[in-house]
Amino acid sequence: QVRLVESGGGLVQPGGSLRLSCAASRTIFSSKPMAWYRQAPGKERERVALSTIDGGTNYENFVKGRFTISRDNAKNMVYLQMNSLKPEDTAVYYCNIFPYPDTWGQGTQVTVSS
Repeated sequence: QVRLVESGGGLVQPGGSLRLSCAASRTIFSSKPMAWYRQAPGKERERVALSTIDGGTNYENFVKGRFTISRDNAKNMVYLQMNSLKPEDTAVYYCNIFPYPDTWGQGTQVTVSS
């Protein structure tokens, strides 16, 4: 079992930026695709961005051009740079292995509001 700890969320105004971080309890990043997911109140959890083991990335259309996923395998870290945030980006954000997630962490709350 891998323990995942997300951080970096907060309250930001529309158009603002946040950088989320995800730390894993052991070395998994170098051998697994990693993804950021989010879950808004009353909605299903959805994938936001994917980082493949060879450095490739993939984004859902609703964040493409605004969010950037990156990883540091040596530090067991995954990041999500979020720019041009919109109120509809408000959600709890999680990182996990893709496509078969391990135990979910507590997530980090992102609230976009004026």
